[in-house]
Amino acid sequence: MMTKEDYLKEYDQHQKMRENVREDKYRLKYHLMPPTGFLNDPNGLCQKDGVYHIYFQYTPFDCGWGTKLWGHYTTRDMIHFCEEEPFLYPDTIMDRDGVYSGSAFIKDNIIHYFYTGNVKLCDRDDYDYIQEGREQNTIHFTSKDGYEISKKELILSNNDYPADMSKHVRDPKIFEKDGYYYMALGARSRDDQGCVLLYRSVDLQHFEYYNRLMLPDYGYMWECPDLFELDGQLFLMTCPQGLKQQGHNFANVYQTGYFPVDYDFINNTYTLGDFKELDRGFDIYAPQSFLDEKGRRIQYGWMGLPDTDYDNQPTIEHDWQHALTMPKVLTYRHHQIYQQPLEEMKQLRESKIQSNCHHIQQTDTICYEMKIEFTKNQDFNLEIRQDVHLTYQDALLTLSLGESGRGRTSRSVDIQEISDITIFSDTSSLEIFINDGQEVFTTRLYSSSFHQRVQFLTDNEGQVTFYPLKSYDITKK
Repeated sequence: MMTKEDYLKEYDQHQKMRENVREDKYRLKYHLMPPTGFLNDPNGLCQKDGVYHIYFQYTPFDCGWGTKLWGHYTTRDMIHFCEEEPFLYPDTIMDRDGVYSGSAFIKDNIIHYFYTGNVKLCDRDDYDYIQEGREQNTIHFTSKDGYEISKKELILSNNDYPADMSKHVRDPKIFEKDGYYYMALGARSRDDQGCVLLYRSVDLQHFEYYNRLMLPDYGYMWECPDLFELDGQLFLMTCPQGLKQQGHNFANVYQTGYFPVDYDFINNTYTLGDFKELDRGFDIYAPQSFLDEKGRRIQYGWMGLPDTDYDNQPTIEHDWQHALTMPKVLTYRHHQIYQQPLEEMKQLRESKIQSNCHHIQQTDTICYEMKIEFTKNQDFNLEIRQDVHLTYQDALLTLSLGESGRGRTSRSVDIQEISDITIFSDTSSLEIFINDGQEVFTTRLYSSSFHQRVQFLTDNEGQVTFYPLKSYDITKK
């Protein structure tokens, strides 16, 4: 258990840790990172009275898993950020072993927060903490401003979940439809069937079990569910664990993607469409979306992944690990979700340099946005960095990393035509958008030198537009 007072006492003792973080050349320029320690899932994303609140899973004094808090950034323009004090602490018997993932939902000018309070029992030494030995408490509280919070209240506990569930039920997310509030919870059954449990409420306080969304033998756990509509189409975004690789698909240890859903809420029947991966890169998990005050569905993801066989040792040596992805706007086109960088990112552009594919003109910076528009569809070999290549051959697009990948090797996707590529390069990350966001590759990487040039190693026709990018402005409250 950790209270705010415990945190402040620990904070005063970790000045050397913060100095070590500041010395790291791999600190990102336009991504949100933990001030120190470990970051994972984005949580509680919302906008209230013009202020965006970006909370995240946070272990401030340890680069490993540790006891979780919710860290907190705020911004009005998605360019200038304030690092706030941690927002949520494991300070009750309901969440003593960590405030796990959750979400925010605004109704009648009040922010309602829901999250999982983790409790690991210790009265026996033979618990596996999957089938037995864990409380997964669904907890609710409110706020008028995103800073001050009401008293925490327990709304669902182990006894409220179906009897065939394991002790892995977590990550609540709210979806409103026709006067009802539906809570999606990621779950694992006792016989290792992944699913999303759906609860229903009329008042955001009293929830009753409604249904479960699942496909037989499709992974053993569905984490971080997000149920939302785009242009009238319902989607379930989730992270299935336990899917076997199928060709170039499902190459990561755990997957991140979405199902289109046809749901008859009156008769409580549904059909799940085909699962599609959200991102083809190495470092993507636990995405969460929200509607901002402009009506945009904005999504952040964890630019990381649990239980991988590649590492982030260069940043761990400097007392921090992981980051959030760039914020992306989700749209529904051609029967799938497209992802585009947030419009506000254009404010980071310092200048504009145009050239062609034969001789790419750029400045000597590792932090840039580059758009390539092809005049015809043909195979290519694009060297993004000295040991990082994006190749397209026989309708297969592949991102390959060498030593800078720290164990990240290659990821591919079948795609029939490529008309444009947009690359966002930061000190230790790449986010690559194909065909205006039809496919995306997200990865961390650790190049030994930041003096890198982009070049085609094959003959290609097209226009290149290059923008050096400034850093986020981040201040501490």
